[in-house]
Amino acid sequence: MQHLSDDQFESAVSDALDSIPPQLAQAMDNVVVLIEQEPPPEDPDLLGVYDGTPLTERDGWWAAGALPDRITIYQGPLERMCGSEDELRDEIAITVVHEIAHHFGIDDEHLHELGWG
Repeated sequence: MQHLSDDQFESAVSDALDSIPPQLAQAMDNVVVLIEQEPPPEDPDLLGVYDGTPLTERDGWWAAGALPDRITIYQGPLERMCGSEDELRDEIAITVVHEIAHHFGIDDEHLHELGWG
């Protein structure tokens, strides 16, 4: 198990977001990335979750009063699954990319095919 301080973990998530190609980052719309210590008790191994309406499913009326989509990254499970800081930073980046892909409408099956499962 590898542990980072909250600031270090937040920095690792920020680094992962900064690694997103600029054209994709600019295409993200009305989404916020959050960090929580633990996932819901019914899914204790969840690394991250996307909660919102994917860009591919939005219509012309979607933005009228819509709250931001949320990507939540869970620190505890990521730290428990990793044995080194490098491995943890890699898993954080993979999780961030995975959840951003959901924002773009890419489902889990296709992500697994692409190697981002």
